[in-house]
Amino acid sequence: MSDSKPRINQPIGQLSFPTTAGAGTLTVGQPKDRWTLLVVYRGKHCPRCKRYLNKLNDALADWTAVMDVVVVSADTQEQATADLQEFGWDFDLCHGLTEPQMRSLGLYVSEPLSDAETTHLFAEPGTFAIRPDGTLMLTDISNGPAARPDLEELLDGMKFNIDNNRPARGTV
Repeated sequence: MSDSKPRINQPIGQLSFPTTAGAGTLTVGQPKDRWTLLVVYRGKHCPRCKRYLNKLNDALADWTAVMDVVVVSADTQEQATADLQEFGWDFDLCHGLTEPQMRSLGLYVSEPLSDAETTHLFAEPGTFAIRPDGTLMLTDISNGPAARPDLEELLDGMKFNIDNNRPARGTV
């Protein structure tokens, strides 16, 4: 179980993830010029994740017009690269999400049901909107693969939040 909720309106903390391209790492949570959407998926073993990420990829141009998109799992480089080769996603796909990183994001952490699923702990789905100053504006965390935000609604809401400089909610 997660140790705590992520702190809305607070710095998310810098989190770095290796890229599948092997070209280094991507870091979220540091100040930058654009908003970031961070999507955490369960990993190669999850067919529901693939459907969700395919939908994200189909709408990627709409998303990247508004914010950067980073997708990460606890998978190994080999697992993530195999997914990237199979599905041809265009977003930044990262791997190697660590248990401390999972816990810092307030994610639910699962053990594999068998070696056929995977051989390491993995995070259940989470979606995070990070402001350019590195603070967390919005979060959606699930304890299982069936509950995730609707991407079209989320994009529409994020456009509204960004265009109208809306404050984070749920801070009381």
